[in-house]
Formats: sequence, structure tokens, C-alpha cells
Amino acid sequence: MKRSHKGAHVVRVTNLFGVAGDPDVGERLHALSHVGKVEYVILSRADMSRHRLRAVTDKGTECAIALPRSERLSNGAVLLLEEDRAIVVRMQEEAWLDIEAVDGAAALELGYLAGNMHWRVRFDGPVLKIALEAPEANYLARLAQLLDSGRARRAGS
Repeated sequence: MKRSHKGAHVVRVTNLFGVAGDPDVGERLHALSHVGKVEYVILSRADMSRHRLRAVTDKGTECAIALPRSERLSNGAVLLLEEDRAIVVRMQEEAWLDIEAVDGAAALELGYLAGNMHWRVRFDGPVLKIALEAPEANYLARLAQLLDSGRARRAGS
């Protein structure tokens, strides 16, 4: 470990120790969690694809992550696993905008728009779930014509 300019310890991560779901790793994490020695780094979906970043755990530990291209961050990735503490990655819960088209023609238009905008989507029956990777207002502005005309509506409304 190295000290940062603020005097706090910086944990340098150059390789992962595994994932929380691995049997051996999971057992060690379970034991550490019972004594409050597991820290979590909450990362966005975008940050999960990065190989170099700085993050701070829920207990204030600064982490400087510099992974080789062969390793990827994931939900449950273990950044540090020592006798007396561990640091684990958790993916930030994603926000979704749920839109439902009123008929087939509106559904085609909604699908075309979402594809043309390169939005990441999921399907939940008749509902198109749009991942909010920018302010919700940006998506609603693009969908205004469909929503204002009544050809699509926010699901549940």
C-alpha cells in the first residue's frame, strides 16, 4: 500500500483475487463479513468495462485499479483478499425507463427509435425497458412525439 496526498492508504489493484461466487473465496468473504471486514466499491456499468480507474470503498479506502486487458471487473469481483479484510465490487443498480406502445405500429416506431439512438434495452412483455445512461429528461425529449400523441405511454401510467 502507498499513502496518498491526503494521508489515507491507497490500495493498488493489479489483479483480481477471484469472484465472490467462487467456493473458496466465498467462504473467506463470508467469515470476514461476520466481523465487518468486507468493504464494497460500487461501480456503474460503464466503469465495469474500464481497466484503469480510481474508486473509494464504502468505508473510505481509496483504490487505484489497473488491471491487465485479460481481466474484467464484474459484480462480485474481489479486488483485495487478506486475512483481516476484503474489498469487493458491486455493480450500481441500474435505472430503467419503462415505455409501452399502444399498438403494433407504435411499437415498431418505438423500436426503430431506440435502435437508431443505440439505446440499451430489455423487453418485459409489452414493455420496452430503456437503460438510463443519461438524464431521464433526455430520453423523454426523444420520445416526446410518441408520448404526446398517446401512441406510447410510460408503463404503469
